[in-house]
Amino acid sequence: MKYELRLPAVEVRQSDNRVLYTFAVDAKLVPSFAAVSRIRRDEGSLQGYQRPEVLSHIEEIKTYVESESPMIPNAIVLAFDSRVRFEPAAGTSVGYARPGTIIIPVDDEAPPETRPGFIVDGQQRLAAIRDAEVPSFPMCVSAFVTDDVREQTEQFILVNSTKPLPKGLIYELLPNTEASLPSMLMRRRLPSLLLTRLNQDEGSPLRGMIHTPTNPTGLIKDNSILKMLENSLNEGVLYRLREGTGDVDLEPMLGVLFSFWRAVSEVFGEAWKRKPKQSRLMHGAGIVSLGLLMDRIADRHRSKGLPTKRTFVKELELLKPVCRWTEGTWDFGPGQQRKWNEIQNTSKDIQLLTNYLMVQYKALVWNKAPQRAGRQLSWTEA
Repeated sequence: MKYELRLPAVEVRQSDNRVLYTFAVDAKLVPSFAAVSRIRRDEGSLQGYQRPEVLSHIEEIKTYVESESPMIPNAIVLAFDSRVRFEPAAGTSVGYARPGTIIIPVDDEAPPETRPGFIVDGQQRLAAIRDAEVPSFPMCVSAFVTDDVREQTEQFILVNSTKPLPKGLIYELLPNTEASLPSMLMRRRLPSLLLTRLNQDEGSPLRGMIHTPTNPTGLIKDNSILKMLENSLNEGVLYRLREGTGDVDLEPMLGVLFSFWRAVSEVFGEAWKRKPKQSRLMHGAGIVSLGLLMDRIADRHRSKGLPTKRTFVKELELLKPVCRWTEGTWDFGPGQQRKWNEIQNTSKDIQLLTNYLMVQYKALVWNKAPQRAGRQLSWTEA
């Protein structure tokens, strides 16, 4: 089927030889006149410029498009060859812009590589809309006309090399949203909300201490707090508090968090509110490992309800003599002695520190006598 697609458009002249066309079109029609210039090599020569489709990302967008009230405000970018033309309309125009009609030849049976348009930016969105179970989904388009594939490649690089939003800013904005978002962001909405409360509530022991875009003087990295919260929400005490509920009640969760971190500040006062370089307690490794210890203590006292600050203080006091937050050497076992400031914010070191605290805690709970005498349990004894 051959025909011409005529769409209202605006021609925008950005410089003497650079012209853009903006218009709206049902995204389900785009594959009929625009293809993906897939990157490949033919006999060693590089062809095309687009990466393969990312199926998980496409599925995320597809689910969103099929939701109740989706909106995708960012335009897709298309490159047209000279077969596409623009007819200006009579009437109002600005020096750099004039209304009219963009005319796109369509041939449903033509091979993709012979179509007049190529997708410069937006292939994942278009693929998701293509597969979505919706009758149509109009999208804004920004297009330019060129027969030079090098110019298409240049624009692809420029469009996709812009700096993304800092993750910290995204996570700080999340608590103020309600709409359906991609699953990764949805998973971070609750921990981001808890982080905000921890950083802002009057009664929070961590008030003003978490480094965020709006609190750049905070001592503790927001990612460390988020990881601590996510661990607990996934399988710790915070998970139990949200289990089986519809609307999440933040107050019991905050109650546990406030109690635990108040206890930490009291028991490890010499390591509290110091820069991470001066205290591994305020370091990512310390925050995450202590968060897991919070879950372990809460689980031990599960039959008694939620642990209080007094309970946390009592349990943490057992561990105080074996912790080396600001000086000394951690004894992680045979051949595993590490100076206090050699602990890094890596998965390996976090796991090493967590295992150590868990083993020491378990041993001290069931055999408190040696520690009461002030002796650190050896790895073998633990």
